[in-house]
Amino acid sequence: MNGIFIEQVPLQEFCAWEKMRKNKRIFSFELEVTVRCNNNCRHCFVNLPEGDQQAKKQEITFKQIRAIVDSTVRSGALWCLITGGEPLLRKDFFEIYRYLKQKGLLVSVFTNATLITAAHAELFRKYPPRDIEVTVYGVTKDTYERVTRKKGSFPAFMRGLQLLWKENIKVRLKAMIMRSNLKESSAIAKFCRLHSKDFFRFDPFLYFRHDGNSLRNEEIRSERLTPEEIVKLETEDPERSKALESSCNTMVSLWRAGNQDNRIFSCGIGAGAFFVNYKGRLRLCSSLTHPECSYVFNVRGSAKLFQETLPRVLAMRSNNEKLLNNCLHCIHVNFCGWCPAHAYLETGRLDGYVPYFCDVAKARVGAFGHRLEKISGKKR
Repeated sequence: MNGIFIEQVPLQEFCAWEKMRKNKRIFSFELEVTVRCNNNCRHCFVNLPEGDQQAKKQEITFKQIRAIVDSTVRSGALWCLITGGEPLLRKDFFEIYRYLKQKGLLVSVFTNATLITAAHAELFRKYPPRDIEVTVYGVTKDTYERVTRKKGSFPAFMRGLQLLWKENIKVRLKAMIMRSNLKESSAIAKFCRLHSKDFFRFDPFLYFRHDGNSLRNEEIRSERLTPEEIVKLETEDPERSKALESSCNTMVSLWRAGNQDNRIFSCGIGAGAFFVNYKGRLRLCSSLTHPECSYVFNVRGSAKLFQETLPRVLAMRSNNEKLLNNCLHCIHVNFCGWCPAHAYLETGRLDGYVPYFCDVAKARVGAFGHRLEKISGKKR
């Protein structure tokens, strides 16, 4: 067609993102369609058994999902992440996925891939997702199933991946590194890089349960790596260490370092995105489970979340001296996993102090702090 020019640009450089940020429009949302899962991973912060009937009855219905999607698309949303639990456990997964695509959304799916069938692969071929993100718990049967505690999960996982790869579906691999698969971490990284077209990410930070289950939290604690193990893992991986060094001054704004404000939230919370949990409750972020920071979806859609809930959350202040004298004004915040959402999961309060996060940050400073020192001009 003469006179028409189409330029291809990376998604992250798409000009609409900046326009939507300036206009405070919604551009993405996460849809947790279930917390049930066919695996029982040792580290998981949300999973309930596949056959949990109470959890199943509480799941958001397809009708409710349509209402949320319609409202959010009208507000300008472009992207949706389907997550769980294991979202493929939903009998109506095909209907949910197709509806999101029909609304013109970019759609990503988080799945363990063990339930992928030829029909799923055909669905994704016909209606391509932005990506399918799959976690690799191990590259041998023993390690993988030590984490999932599900016999037969490893061959099911490999079979699911093969079906996706056969249809040339964009699959992005990721890894959670914990005590149960630490010895296989190098092999996991090699496998992920071999089979990821762009990049893969791994995370050695394990967070506590959204439902506050104390027994499961103790199990998560037992799977956590020590700060020294985390740093060793990161320094021995060239790509990981390079990424940490290059982004340590941008992961979280450095305004905290010299700031005397006692605001609890300094992240990008509410910046055009929100989370819908499996019961239809809207949150400002996926991990922010505090009851004052969310509400059940209603006729006002997401408007209440951004017009009433967000200002109230951003106005929250702390009087916790332990936090004020440490986390809120710490120059090492970029090396730390602390945030109000995770502090609440760990301590029961949004401004709680978490020693483990602080210890990891100090260990990282020892390994990567020279980069931050050059940028900020401040000595540690």
